[in-house]
Amino acid sequence: MSRLLDFVPFALFERDLGEAARRLGESFRATGFAIVDGHGIPSAVVGRAMAEAKAFFARPAAEKRAAHVPGTGGARGYTPFGIETAKGSDLYDLKEFYHVGRELPEGHPLRPLMPPNVWPDGQPGFRDAALELFAALEGVGRTLLRAIAVHLGQPADFFEPAVHEGNSVLRFLHYPPVPEDVPHLRAAPHEDINVITLLLGAEEGGLQLKTPEGAWHDVTPPEGALVVNVGDMLERQTGGLLRSTTHRVVNPPPERRHVARYSAPFFLHFRPDWRIEPLVAHPEMPPILAHDFLLQRLKEIRLT
Repeated sequence: MSRLLDFVPFALFERDLGEAARRLGESFRATGFAIVDGHGIPSAVVGRAMAEAKAFFARPAAEKRAAHVPGTGGARGYTPFGIETAKGSDLYDLKEFYHVGRELPEGHPLRPLMPPNVWPDGQPGFRDAALELFAALEGVGRTLLRAIAVHLGQPADFFEPAVHEGNSVLRFLHYPPVPEDVPHLRAAPHEDINVITLLLGAEEGGLQLKTPEGAWHDVTPPEGALVVNVGDMLERQTGGLLRSTTHRVVNPPPERRHVARYSAPFFLHFRPDWRIEPLVAHPEMPPILAHDFLLQRLKEIRLT
């Protein structure tokens, strides 16, 4: 059912930005999602980072919790099972995850709003592998933002000041095997907080989006492709011209319940001090600082 989405080759963004903007924008307006193939991130870069993540999630619970920082809203390091809960849900998601953010030097003016990364002891390769994938996904994301800007009738570099030193987060996700008849979903219906999400690892089934008509559709990208979706911050910035779409990760069928699911979404964020001022005035979307908007949404999903 992924043909509901447009498959946009990444080379098109460099060859014909106007056409890429049209196709990406039309897919976003129809579903809030698109699939980008041929993004150019080397498989070795993805493989190293995912191998480190899987090794971390396989460690004893006590070792993993050493990388958990309470009271930070899960901004950096490890978040264990039983915490993140979709807005409006009473059941927590069946997942654990690890967050990696931007590295900022001591004394940087944004450092109070963007905490330092937390690195797991005993995995010397984790840091370099994670930061390499972070940089690669950020580069792809900034290219996609150029097309989004053009689609919105803005200069191609419209979003550059907003995402320069942005508070973006790379999340390594582990959904373990699912017991029979468990009432929880791997991820309950939700919208993403950020500007756009770039997701690697959706080949293992389960991701579904909700159409404007209320139907659920499977999102099944080709091996190695990126699933890209609109987040709440972009909806706010556009005054609702581009909508943040509800999506979920459903539990596998009986024959796949024993299989763990791993993925790596990159949540591209504005810089914390960016004033999100809608391009089109909207009575329910007054201007707000990106950091304040983030804190508001983190409370709603029980991370703070």
